[in-house]
Amino acid sequence: MRVLVTGASGLLGAVTAKAIAGRGHEIVVFQRRPSGLPFDEVRGDLLDNEALARALVGVDGVVHLAAKVSITGSRSEFESVNVEGTRQLLRFAKAAGVRNFVYVSSPSVAHDGLPIIGSGALSANPQTAKGWYSVTKAQAEILALAADEPDFAVVAIRPHLVWGPGDEQLIGRIIARARAGRLFLIDHGVALIDTTYVDNAASALAAAIEQVAEPKVHGRAFVVTNGEPRTVAELLTQITRAAGLPAPTRSVPFGAAYRAGQLAERAWGSRGAEPPLTRFLVEQLATAHWFDQRQTRAALAWTPQVRLATGFELLMNWYQQR
Repeated sequence: MRVLVTGASGLLGAVTAKAIAGRGHEIVVFQRRPSGLPFDEVRGDLLDNEALARALVGVDGVVHLAAKVSITGSRSEFESVNVEGTRQLLRFAKAAGVRNFVYVSSPSVAHDGLPIIGSGALSANPQTAKGWYSVTKAQAEILALAADEPDFAVVAIRPHLVWGPGDEQLIGRIIARARAGRLFLIDHGVALIDTTYVDNAASALAAAIEQVAEPKVHGRAFVVTNGEPRTVAELLTQITRAAGLPAPTRSVPFGAAYRAGQLAERAWGSRGAEPPLTRFLVEQLATAHWFDQRQTRAALAWTPQVRLATGFELLMNWYQQR
C-alpha cells in the first residue's frame, strides 16, 4: 500500500511511519513542519485543501495522528484541528479512493474520572470526557467510526500513555518536574495504570492499517497498551532513575492535589501558560486505569515486542548518551 501518515513530526508519528515502511509499504507523510524522515513529504495543515489533495494522491491507506495535544488552549482551537481537521481528512480521503483509515484516538475519550480496571475499549463520550483535548478527540473518533463503510474501512486505535526516548509529552514533563523538585505522588502512588512503549504503539498502528478491512476490526475501537500495568510510584521511580534523578517520595492527599490543580488551571490559564498541575492529571495519577488486551491482540494479529523493563533500559541509555 501507499500509506499517508499525518502528524509525522511527532515521536509516535515518526516511529509509526518507519514501522509501516519496514513492513514493505510506501510512505508519504503530512504535517506542518519538516519531519526529517526519508519519505515523500507534503507540508500543510488539515484544513489546507490543496495540500491535503496533494498528500492523498495514489494513497491506499491513512494513519491519522495529527492533533492538537495540549493542556492549554481554547475549545475552538481544539475543535478546529481535532474535529474539523479530521472531518476534512475523512472527506478528502474518501474522494481520493482511500480504502483503509486508522484514526489514532486516546483512552481519555471514554474516561469519566472513575477507575478503569481490566476493561476493553469503552464507548467514546464527549459529554463525560475531561478537558478539551479528550472531548474533541471523542467527537472526532465518533465522526471517524461513523464514516466506516464496506469500501472505506475505519478503525480507531487508542494507544495509552505512549512513552520512549525523546518523548516530551509524558517523559519530558515528568523529568522537568523532578529536576525542579515539583514531582510528588498522590495517595502514595498506589494506583495501577497501563502504559505503552512507543515502538509497541507504532507496531500496533502498522498492524491496524493492514487489518482494518477485516470484519472483526473495522468500525470498532481498540485500546493498545504494553499489557503490563504498574503502580504510579513504580513508573515514576523507573523514569526518574533512567534520567539519574531521585524517585519522588513525598505524597499528597488526592483532595489537596485536586484543589491545587484547580487553582493552577485558573492562575496559569489566565496568562495562557501550561499549569504545573491540572485536575485531569491528578485524576490520572490517583485512579486505576488498565485494560484487557486480549481482543486488541487477536483482532490486530499483534503483540508488543518491547517489554517495560527493556524500555526503561533504552530510556536510561538515551539519557546517559546526553
